[in-house]
Amino acid sequence: MTIAGDDPTARIEASGGRHVMVRPGGTVLWRLWGNSGRRLVLLHGASGAWTHWIRNVPALSERSRVIAPDMPGFGVSDLLPAAHTADALADLVAEGIEEVVAGPEEFDLAGFSFGGIIAGLVAARLGARVRTLVLFGPGGLGLPRSAMPALVPVQPGMTDEAVRQVHRDNLRILMIADPDKVDPLAVTLQIDNLRRARFRSGRIPESDALVRVLPEVRARIVTVWGERDAFVGGDLDARRRVFAPFQSAADFRVIAGAGHWLPYEAADEVNAILRAVVSR
Repeated sequence: MTIAGDDPTARIEASGGRHVMVRPGGTVLWRLWGNSGRRLVLLHGASGAWTHWIRNVPALSERSRVIAPDMPGFGVSDLLPAAHTADALADLVAEGIEEVVAGPEEFDLAGFSFGGIIAGLVAARLGARVRTLVLFGPGGLGLPRSAMPALVPVQPGMTDEAVRQVHRDNLRILMIADPDKVDPLAVTLQIDNLRRARFRSGRIPESDALVRVLPEVRARIVTVWGERDAFVGGDLDARRRVFAPFQSAADFRVIAGAGHWLPYEAADEVNAILRAVVSR
């Protein structure tokens, strides 16, 4: 995706529009792409930004109007005084959606990882306006955390290239199963997003924040998991049991060989799923 002299982040961002949400204490930036089709809102993961979806926006915006914020405390959006819990964050995201997507228009909503938790809370708040809720490797299910592999620390005095190698190694350990998919762009995005993240997700991913609102969600629920997701630890059956009362078996999907950061590592599969959801 990256060629000499090309900055895909700036190029893709410049191809869309912006909506600035103003609240006490700062602003939240929403990015908008596409001129026709159904609206599709994308929520990024923890320590992330809209760029978690960088390999999805161009393809999806060909047929849909794609909307992706830097949620409060991430990317270039301010950490608002009101944004200190998952529920408070969901309130602000729901307010932003209502500014960008005028009621009573329906839309589809997708969340990756921590963004899947927030997406579920938003769907519970906005009710029938959310037509389909697509969750990629979400936490918030109240399940025991699997044993996590140790990450490589950044040491004082490291050169820039040594720091990049640390992040490259950690992406391979935690986020992307196929080492060949850990390319220079993924490393750059990881470094930039970690540097700018101020909202601390803390114990939210291990809580039951998502599962407790699932009975309130009126949207069709689709969940998508990486077969080799480090956060799952191979226990997909436990996730299947959690969602069984709220979705059909066909809506629990597993991408073979993939890790946690599905929108990047398995972009083609993710794009196909979201295109199909939006076209239904």
